[in-house]
Amino acid sequence: MHLSRGMKKAAVAVALGTVAVLSAACSSNSSSSTTTTAASSSSTTTSTTPPIPSTVIPTQPANSAIAASVPASIHSTGNLVVALDASYPPNEFLASDGTTIVGMDADLSNAIAQTMGLKAKMVNATFDTIIPGIVAGKYDMGASSFTDTKARQKVVDFVDYFSAGESFYVKAGSPLITSLQDLCGKSVAVESGTTEETDAKTQAAKCAATGKGKVTVLSFGTQTEANVAVSSGRANAGFADSPVSAYIVSTSNGVFQNSGAPIGVAPYGLALPKNKGLTSPVQAAVNLLISNGVYNQILTKWGLQAGAVTTATVNGATS
Repeated sequence: MHLSRGMKKAAVAVALGTVAVLSAACSSNSSSSTTTTAASSSSTTTSTTPPIPSTVIPTQPANSAIAASVPASIHSTGNLVVALDASYPPNEFLASDGTTIVGMDADLSNAIAQTMGLKAKMVNATFDTIIPGIVAGKYDMGASSFTDTKARQKVVDFVDYFSAGESFYVKAGSPLITSLQDLCGKSVAVESGTTEETDAKTQAAKCAATGKGKVTVLSFGTQTEANVAVSSGRANAGFADSPVSAYIVSTSNGVFQNSGAPIGVAPYGLALPKNKGLTSPVQAAVNLLISNGVYNQILTKWGLQAGAVTTATVNGATS
């Protein structure tokens, strides 16, 4: 998503007057800017913790065969270092203590690590620093709603574990935007480096080439800021992953409404380093969690059953 390194403790909600609007960060693919970029929002923001379901995911016993296949360099540490951009509820966000990472990807990462005989050591990192961090050996795994793309497969392996699309949302009562073509002549708010940013910029070029009106793509460092742009009327629509857009709308107290069916359905992948021997044990762990029902329990906890897969598959893998 972004190119700067460092930790990210972005707010997962904003106060709009007296209304709290919950937010999120996105699955993504970096691209060069061809349209308007907004580095930040001038609107006042206030942190609010999204609701956390009471369901407790049980600790998983280590599977001896899977644990034995974990590379010795990682097994010896006892930890699986997992990077997440914790600003994307319900997939990954910070609990009320401002430190603990919770959400679907956090629960799944814990269960995967336990199955591998390890403890998940979760790190809150700015989204677009995660894949470079994996390549550099800083993180063992990225679990942050990554869309599995051909471009990313060139630098990391993916174990695909979920299916999600992209969705528009608008301020309640505003004209609906239901397709990329509808963006011609409009403005759209996205999180920097996301697949949505890439798709919106691609559509902007198409609209310009056909004379159908300029698309103003407003890119922000966090989904929170993108939400403010929509609620304030600065942007005609927001654009995010479908489960996140749905969550933004459902927790907005009527500030936002969904704007059409999801488009561009694609897999989420757990990002792993190439040639490090982690791809196979992670895939085996996810498939075991699918078969024993823990995977479904996690998705049910966070209301994400619609994105369930029956088998974890590998893309771009070399080991």
